[in-house]
Amino acid sequence: MDNLHQLITDLALILGSAGIVTIIFKKLKQPVVLGYIIAGLLVSPNFKLFPTITDIESIRVWADIGVIFLLFSLGLEFSFKKLVKIGPTAGITGIFEVSMMLLTGFIAGRLMGWSFIDSLFLGGIISISSTTIIIRAFEELGVKTMKFAGMVLGVLVIEDLAAVLLLVLLSTVAVSKNFSGGAMLFSVLKLVFFLILWFLAGIYLLPTFLKRTKKLMNEETLLVVSLGLCLIMVALATQAGFSSALGAFIMGSILAETSQNEKIIHLVKPVKDLFGAIFFVSVGMLINLSVLAQYILPVILLTLVVIAGKTINATIGSLIAGQPLKQSVQTGMSLAQIGEFSFIIATLGLTLKVTSSFLYPIAVGVSVLTTFCSPYLIRLSEPFYHWIEKHLPEKWITYLNRYSSGAQKIRTVSTWRLLIRAYLRTIIINTVIIIGIILITTNYLKPFLQEWIKNSFNATLVSTIITLLLIAPFLWALTIRRI
Repeated sequence: MDNLHQLITDLALILGSAGIVTIIFKKLKQPVVLGYIIAGLLVSPNFKLFPTITDIESIRVWADIGVIFLLFSLGLEFSFKKLVKIGPTAGITGIFEVSMMLLTGFIAGRLMGWSFIDSLFLGGIISISSTTIIIRAFEELGVKTMKFAGMVLGVLVIEDLAAVLLLVLLSTVAVSKNFSGGAMLFSVLKLVFFLILWFLAGIYLLPTFLKRTKKLMNEETLLVVSLGLCLIMVALATQAGFSSALGAFIMGSILAETSQNEKIIHLVKPVKDLFGAIFFVSVGMLINLSVLAQYILPVILLTLVVIAGKTINATIGSLIAGQPLKQSVQTGMSLAQIGEFSFIIATLGLTLKVTSSFLYPIAVGVSVLTTFCSPYLIRLSEPFYHWIEKHLPEKWITYLNRYSSGAQKIRTVSTWRLLIRAYLRTIIINTVIIIGIILITTNYLKPFLQEWIKNSFNATLVSTIITLLLIAPFLWALTIRRI
């Protein structure tokens, strides 16, 4: 009873302080996320002026649940159909920008004398922009319907996918304590295989299930089923050796393809907002002002690295993808901040006990400064483009315009491209299903038959026959079926 009373007291303190601070931040027209972080700082044991949280471990559990629901909600807003519509433009921009920022962060860490793991995590921290902060800034500035905003949102989808992959890769490197190419390749292939397997199961089973039970589900039942599916996928992902955040994102992405998607987003939003607030408050609770003051110079330097690096790399990536100079500059300056995924990556390092204690408060400090700058950078992006246009040589402007118009023409989809895409889709889907069946029969069916039949050869023979029967339709689809 004492533990329950203490937990309720701590939650009351967290939500009360978060409510008051965010009201002040809304009045000042600043991002609410920053209000949550500052509220966490005010009620943390590191700040003695106000009443502080006592049961930090329980709050961390709630914060971990917050990460799950944040990633689940992010997945609900992610759609493969949207990704296809975005096309290669956002993909090229996002991959180029994330890759260059990973390299920039790693080099910056090594130049400051940090360890290999700290530098690697720093690269991950500064490579992912904040979807939450950018969307809210677009809404406040009234630019959400402008052309460059669609490009930015497309790049954010690519960055979110890259962040999920980074969580897996950084976990692998952190656990193995070294950068093993073989281990990294195995992790990537394992991730791709399970992603395809889960999505195939989800896309073919869940829509049918939700469609047939639609009349039986009111809003309460749909919410319970959706959250239940999310937690089931979290458990499966954890069992397979992946992070809980990955499982939540996957289930959100699967449900994003169903007809109930918009209704689920509406129902889950209050749950996400509540646990998300607790997560961001817990981020603020981990800030140690004395450590932050000690590392104020790296915070300022890395803030400049993030703003300059993201602006330049995203602009170059967008230009390579064939976008006009104006849209490229606006895209680059809109992405020049870090946010929620940076906190999740920094928390991962602390949880695995592989990063130094100073990295987390530095990440939070850089996020706070870049978030404050974000609305001003978006507002100044057009004047900055006009300044660049005046100072660039006329030959460069002509070349960029010619390159951009040429790239737009190349994007026309021809019949042979559609045919190749259809063949690849058939090959990938059927191959993954075949491998999945073989793994299941080898690891589960064969041991069961060996115990039941009591003869190893006969059990193997029966298991092989059953496996061949199960994979036969998919082998037929690979070898005979026409597209």
